[in-house]
Order: sequence, then structure tokens, then C-alpha cells
Amino acid sequence: QVQLVESGGGLVQAGGSLRLSCAASGLTFSSYIMAWFRQAPGKEREFVARISWSGGITYYADSVKGRFTISRDNAKNTMYLQMNSLKPEDTAVYYCAARPLSTSRYDYWGQGTQVTVSS
Repeated sequence: QVQLVESGGGLVQAGGSLRLSCAASGLTFSSYIMAWFRQAPGKEREFVARISWSGGITYYADSVKGRFTISRDNAKNTMYLQMNSLKPEDTAVYYCAARPLSTSRYDYWGQGTQVTVSS
């Protein structure tokens, strides 16, 4: 059974930093493209960042580019999101997701972790 478990969320002041983790089990982690999404209250879920199976290629939403860094450790079956210079508009539930290399659909999702940025 595939499980993605996020951790590291919390309450932080604007300008602060948080590091999210996504621990994966039940899948061949290195065979999946991994990504972070977020959903703010009353808004649709939006893409945040994506990382290739090897970690060599990353892609970011314009809203987080230069502030967030996505990474992965395939030996630990874990993905990370380092979030710096946080803004109140970054407040959301953050989800990790896994997508097989051969498809464009994210098959597996975590339960989410809350990030709240106070002004």
C-alpha cells in the first residue's frame, strides 16, 4: 500500500522559513516524479513545485520561484520543500504527490500539512 506522509508544517511569521518533508512507502520512489501542491481556504489546489526522478530537474510555480527549493533523497524515500521568505499568501495546506514516469497524472497523494504564515 502506497503512503505519502507530509510533515514539517506549522505557524511562522512572514519572512520566516519552514522545511516540509514527504516520506514515501510502498512504491519504488526513484521511479516517480514527485511534486508539491497547495490549497488555500476557498481556493483551488495549485501546483507549487516538481522534481524529476533523479532530482536533476526541478520546476516551480512563478509565485514561489526564488523562495522555495524542492529536493529529494532517493536513499531515504523522502522529498523536501525548503520554504524561505514566507508570505501570508503562502498559507495553505501543502500536499505531496507522486506521478509515474510514464504518465501525466499524479496517482498518489498525501494527507497534507498545514502551513500558516502570519503577517
